[in-house]
Amino acid sequence: MKIRSVVRGVGHYLPARVVENGEFEATLDTSDEWIRARTGIERRHFAAEGETTSQLAIKAAQAALEDAGIPADRIDAIVVATSTPDFTFPSVATMVQAGLGSTHGFAYDVQAVCAGFVYALANANGLIVSGQAERVLVIGAETFSRIMDWTDRGTCVLFGDGAGALVLEAAEGSGTNSDRGVLSTDLHSDGRYRELLYVDGGVSTTGVAGHLRMQGNAVFKHAVQKLAETAHTALDKIGMSGEDVDWIVPHQANLRIISATAERMQVPMERVVLTVQDHGNTSAASIPLALSVGKQRGQIKTGDLLVTEAIGGGLAWGSVVLRW
Repeated sequence: MKIRSVVRGVGHYLPARVVENGEFEATLDTSDEWIRARTGIERRHFAAEGETTSQLAIKAAQAALEDAGIPADRIDAIVVATSTPDFTFPSVATMVQAGLGSTHGFAYDVQAVCAGFVYALANANGLIVSGQAERVLVIGAETFSRIMDWTDRGTCVLFGDGAGALVLEAAEGSGTNSDRGVLSTDLHSDGRYRELLYVDGGVSTTGVAGHLRMQGNAVFKHAVQKLAETAHTALDKIGMSGEDVDWIVPHQANLRIISATAERMQVPMERVVLTVQDHGNTSAASIPLALSVGKQRGQIKTGDLLVTEAIGGGLAWGSVVLRW
C-alpha cells in the first residue's frame, strides 16, 4: 500500500468586474481582434478597489471546502501560491487561515509566479506522503491587475485576477498508476532567464511593487519546449504517455502556447481544459481555476488522468500528474 494525495474538493472565485478586450481600445493601440488572434483571450476579471488576494483566496477556499464536505478546522495545512500578496508579510496563507476561522495546523505561501500552483501542489503532496499533514488546502490566488503597466499593450491585456483551490486528503493506494491522487511531480527552474519575465520593483530594490516586464517571443519559445518536456517526464516516471491522458489542464497563459504544447504531447485539443478565453492569464490561480471550471462543466470526472503543467518567471516550470 502507498499513501496518495487525493482531491476531495475543488472551488474557485472570480471578481465581479469583467473586462472585455474592447475596453483597452480606448487607451491602447490594440483591438479585440488583435488580442484574440495572438492570445485567445476575450475577457478577464479585475479585482475591485480594496479587494485583495487573500479575500479572493478565502472565497475559493470556502467553495473547495464545501465541495469536499470538510470543515476548515480539519485542514492541517494551507499552502497558497501567489506572487501578488496583500502585504510583504504576513503570508496570504495565514490570512486565509484566519478568514476561514481555523486555529488548527500551519499555513505558508509559495512563490513561483505562473508555475506557483504546480509547485504548491507538489509541496502539499510532499506534506501528505511524508505524514506531516493528512489534509491540505492548496490555493492559487492573484491580483495581477495591481502590477500592470497600463501603457504596455504587450502585457496589460494578458492578465486577470482570480483564485482557485483544491482540498487534498491522504488515502491508501495500491502504489500503481491506477490509484487516485497525485501520481508524479516534476519541477525545474533556471535563474539565468530572469530578464525574460520579471517585475521591476521589490522590497530590497525600489521599495515599491513595480510593474511586470516580459519578452513575449522569448518566453513563448521556452514555454512550448519546457512544458512538453516536463509533462513527458512526469508521465514517464509512472510509465505512461500522452495517449493515457484524459485531460491536460495547463497554465492558461496563451492559446498558442497551449495548442503547441498539446501537439508536442500528441494530445488533441478536445482533451485540453481551456479557460484562457474567459479569464486571461491569472498566473498561479489559472490551473486551480481551470480544474474547478472543468469539473463544473462536466469535463473532469472521477478516475480521469490529468496532467497539469505551467511555466513562469524565474524561469520556473513543472508538472503534476494526478488521477481525479
